[in-house]
Amino acid sequence: MCGRFYVDEGTAKEIERVIRGVDLRIQKMRTGDIYPSQSAGILTCHSRQKNPLSADPAAENSLALELKEMHWGFPQYQKKGLLINARAETALERRTFCDSVRHRRCIIPAKHFYEWDSDKNKITFFREDRPVLFMAGFYNRFQNEERFMILTTQANASVSPVHNRMPVVLDESELEDWVYDDKFTEYALHKIPPKLWREQEYEQQSLFLT
Repeated sequence: MCGRFYVDEGTAKEIERVIRGVDLRIQKMRTGDIYPSQSAGILTCHSRQKNPLSADPAAENSLALELKEMHWGFPQYQKKGLLINARAETALERRTFCDSVRHRRCIIPAKHFYEWDSDKNKITFFREDRPVLFMAGFYNRFQNEERFMILTTQANASVSPVHNRMPVVLDESELEDWVYDDKFTEYALHKIPPKLWREQEYEQQSLFLT
């Protein structure tokens, strides 16, 4: 599972650089460690309205991603606590999740996320080749508030020595497809995530190869 992730001050700037037309109306994203129930900057769909005065009206109606602030975790009815992760392999079969996965997909940008090994050591996982790690998720509205969850899948070789689950990690080229393309959903839910690097305190571990 993914129970905590980290956002630094450079995350919003990197999002603005790599994502075409992103709306950064939220200028002050929460930074630092993000825990369940806390708010975070989430990328989701935003369809621009056509401007008749624009020199390129078609571009004004193009697909884009919008940055919104949402809280992490779905409430559990008749139970305490929050649902923060959903298994990608079965998300479309679960009544609680299926409609959101089909129609309300989102992306959770982070510098890195954490897992804990069997000795309770905190391990940091990140992309060595990218400054931002994009996790696949979905959201829904509860009591006039939008809340998100992170999708997890079977851990690949770079994460499995520490934990048997990891977030579904998207490449930059897949971000708009995940949010807008319903046909891409099934593929993304079963894809093998890219290899990640890990770091434990001050000792960086090498990339695991298969």
